[in-house]
Amino acid sequence: MSEQKAWPTEIRLKNDKKTLHVAFDNGETHEYSAEYLRVCSPSAEVQGHSPSQKQTVPGKIDVGIMTIEPVGNYAVRIHFDDMHNTGLYTWDYFLELAAERDKHWGGYLKELKEKGLTRER
Repeated sequence: MSEQKAWPTEIRLKNDKKTLHVAFDNGETHEYSAEYLRVCSPSAEVQGHSPSQKQTVPGKIDVGIMTIEPVGNYAVRIHFDDMHNTGLYTWDYFLELAAERDKHWGGYLKELKEKGLTRER
């Protein structure tokens, strides 16, 4: 098992329920939109069990976060208002989503366009 890169010192859902703020013990702080977290969910429903099974999830521009539930000391489960809640967001995954935002978000937007889908509901 690889060593943990950083531990969160704060996980806070903004009042608008659309932005998650995460601060880490290495000094990094990141804000994640609910839409970004939802479309990049680490769940099998979104990621599939192999790259060929990955799903493009359209229509999540207005998705919000209802609750955040700790899972052990390594992750949180995010309950979205579209009832999706099967992804476990590890601390390393939060860091990856921040470090590779252009890759993840750009890839998502490209997939939407290629499939004739939109961010709107």
